[in-house]
Amino acid sequence: MAENTEHVAHESFMDKLAGKLHLHDSKKHEHKVEAEEEKVVEKHQEKEKEKEKEKEKEKEKEKKKEKEKEKEKEKEKEKEKEKEKEKEKEKEKEKEKEKEKEKEKEKEKEKEKEHSSSSSSEDESEKVKTVSSPSVAAASAGGGSSAKDKVSRLFGRQKPVYQVLGGGKPAEVFLWRNKKISATVLGTATAIWILFELLEYHLLTLVCHVLIFGLAVLFLWSNATNFINKSPPQFPELSVPEQPFLQVAAALRFELNRAFALLHDIAIGKDLKKFLAVIAGLWVLSIVGKSCDFLTLFYINFVLLHTVPVLYEKHEDKVDAFAERAFVEAKKHYGVVNERYISKIPRGPLKSKKSD
Repeated sequence: MAENTEHVAHESFMDKLAGKLHLHDSKKHEHKVEAEEEKVVEKHQEKEKEKEKEKEKEKEKEKKKEKEKEKEKEKEKEKEKEKEKEKEKEKEKEKEKEKEKEKEKEKEKEKEKEHSSSSSSEDESEKVKTVSSPSVAAASAGGGSSAKDKVSRLFGRQKPVYQVLGGGKPAEVFLWRNKKISATVLGTATAIWILFELLEYHLLTLVCHVLIFGLAVLFLWSNATNFINKSPPQFPELSVPEQPFLQVAAALRFELNRAFALLHDIAIGKDLKKFLAVIAGLWVLSIVGKSCDFLTLFYINFVLLHTVPVLYEKHEDKVDAFAERAFVEAKKHYGVVNERYISKIPRGPLKSKKSD
């Protein structure tokens, strides 16, 4: 009996121990599950925090983009304002030019009235001028406003210098109406002459170097804007207009036809004066061509074209009076040469028949 009771007590003790172990294992498992659940929750919270951070970064990027867009809009508005200001300045300049043109037209009308009033007296005094001495001509040229009215203009022109040069922008450049543009044109021509004549630079080399430098700068500038986070530059599309080229070709054609007509008249022996003048001009041009090349000659003519008209316009009355006296003297000498030599040259059969 005692052994049975001990056996039963031992079994009950083992059962109790097994139950305690089972409870302990179940608690451990519960703790593990709770720990895993806490880890899952923490990971989920971390992911949500990361998502929130990403959203905040995206919001900041959007804000930056909006700020950049606003800055670009402000820049565009500033550019538009500057363009409007430039347009207003151009309009003011155009108005000033129109006022100057109106003033010039009024001056021209006054001069034309003065010339028309003195034209009758000039016709009567031409015969007297050919016989009168240079002292009388000088006294008439310096004898007040009435003498100035009687002075004939250089080369018999009736229009002012502005209209003789063709009017418009070229005449304004030649007469230095806009000093900045005229100085820029003359400075550019001087720089080109120095490059090709003094530094002995070649045209093809210069064009290639300028294109290489310009294209390299524009290419690097366009690619650098991607790293600076700025909008790329907008370059205008270049196109060659057709009308200016047609106008230049028409003007060149007109001048060539005039030159051919002049050469034709000289070749058939119509005008001896033109023949002598053309021969003398070509002879002088050949002498000048020996001392300088074509580029230097072109540059000299370009400089003279930008200096002589404006100086003549400032001292117009003095130059015209001096030219009139010189023309009278030349006409005298030509009359003497004509009587002594040219009139004694035997004429051809056609001219003798016409004279009969």
